[in-house]
Amino acid sequence: MNRRLLVIVAALVGALVVAGCGLGGKSDDQVPVAAQPSASEPENIVDPVLESEEPAPEATTAKPKPSKSKAKPKATPTEDPNNFQLPECARREGKQVSKAKAKAALRAAAAKKYWPTSAPKLTVPSRLVLAMAWHESGWQSDIVNCDGGRGLMQVMPDTEAFINQRFEQSYANTDYKQNAVLGANYLAWLTKAFGDAYFKGKYDLSAAKCKTHASMCLLNMVIAGYNVGRQPVDDGYADRQLPNPEYVDVVRSLMKSCYCDRY
Repeated sequence: MNRRLLVIVAALVGALVVAGCGLGGKSDDQVPVAAQPSASEPENIVDPVLESEEPAPEATTAKPKPSKSKAKPKATPTEDPNNFQLPECARREGKQVSKAKAKAALRAAAAKKYWPTSAPKLTVPSRLVLAMAWHESGWQSDIVNCDGGRGLMQVMPDTEAFINQRFEQSYANTDYKQNAVLGANYLAWLTKAFGDAYFKGKYDLSAAKCKTHASMCLLNMVIAGYNVGRQPVDDGYADRQLPNPEYVDVVRSLMKSCYCDRY
């Protein structure tokens, strides 16, 4: 081999050695590209084959909730919501009439004209008499209360004597029909007394004339007077205060809606 050829071969071998060092070697300040994480890919790459080896969780279908059955209608109450309770000191005397007979007697008493001459237009509303009697006795004709009140309207002995004397009658509060008349007659007397004293001779017992159950309207005053007498109501009129607003409220409420309406 001639000298020129040897020089060429040596040059080629040297080039190959230099090229090999550039591919396989690294300098102290170089970092392999493969060691640098890609900004577009996550560092931890999950093998899709390994991932598929884990069984997929079974899809759960939500079970429909059982439909609620319709609420059963409430049973009709068998007791008076007014919760009339016979006091321990009270007693029963005589015969207790049916609710139907008691209602008929109370309505008949309300229909009577107690002032046919001096106040012919004065009437006692049937609704007032029925509600009053229900609150007083629960329409029980045989109750004699601790204070001496008796029967459907819980007529006191003094009230019986006053009505009989004032109207020249001889009603007996032991008879359920006459007891109803005594109570309604007393309501009529209170209506005229308060109507003449405070309402210029007007005797309108309409609830529409009352702003509230506590206002000093004629209806409220008559109800209050039946419970405590006339004088306490007269005393309270100056201050526009009923002496017994709770009692009046109960009777007024019963006039609007009463358990007794089922009879």
